[in-house]
Amino acid sequence: MTAARKLTTPFTEAAVRALQAGDRVLLSGVIWTGRDAAHKRLVAALETGTPLPVRLEGQAIYFVGPCPARPGEVIGSAGPTTSGRMDAYSPRLIAECGLRAMIGKGERGPAVVEAMKRYGCVYFAATGGAGALIARCVRKCELVAYPELGPEAIYRLEVVDFPLVVAIDAAGNTLYGR
Repeated sequence: MTAARKLTTPFTEAAVRALQAGDRVLLSGVIWTGRDAAHKRLVAALETGTPLPVRLEGQAIYFVGPCPARPGEVIGSAGPTTSGRMDAYSPRLIAECGLRAMIGKGERGPAVVEAMKRYGCVYFAATGGAGALIARCVRKCELVAYPELGPEAIYRLEVVDFPLVVAIDAAGNTLYGR
């Protein structure tokens, strides 16, 4: 088994296109959180020409609704949510905003994979059920936008050695057996 590749955000298109399905990654840097409610608002902003609350070019979005932190902790459990709920929104964020990586669990739809191939984006799988362990990789958590959404708001996370697997690469190769 090969060693995990250490990557740091933000991503270039070339760096994303060099990854292959099955690659193990330890990700460090800034990642943004967002689930379906936040994605819906981001796309609504694109439709009205309203500036987005975050710059997504070269960035990664983690599909997570973190639990509140206990005293002395940076963040509570932070396990991935099912990514299919973002399929209606992801192609637009990839095409129009330059999103380079998504992190979640489960398969992605054909329109998402086509956008990934065309614009250079990768989909990382995080281990479901391991939210408490993933939280240990988070060094800083800051609320950025849509606070009324609670855990589904957009947060800026600083992570170190967040363990991931390339589930679908920018060429459309997948670990999901399609």
